[in-house]
Amino acid sequence: MKKTGMKSRKTERLMALVTIALLLFCPPLVIVVDNLPSFNVGWLPLYLFCAWAVVIALTAWLMEHRADR
Repeated sequence: MKKTGMKSRKTERLMALVTIALLLFCPPLVIVVDNLPSFNVGWLPLYLFCAWAVVIALTAWLMEHRADR
C-alpha cells in the first residue's frame, strides 16, 4: 500500500518539475532575459544554460531520491 502513495508523490513531484521547466523556458521570460541591458555579456545563453542545468539537477535528484531516507 505504501508503494502507491510514494509513487503518486513521485508523480506529483515530477509534474511540478515539468511545470517549473515550462515556466523557465516560456517565451515571455526568455524575451525579458534577452532584453536585459548587456555590458558586452550575452545574458540569454547564460540563462538558458543555468536553467537547463537546474532542470537536469532537479530531475536527477528526484529520480535518485529514495523513500527510506
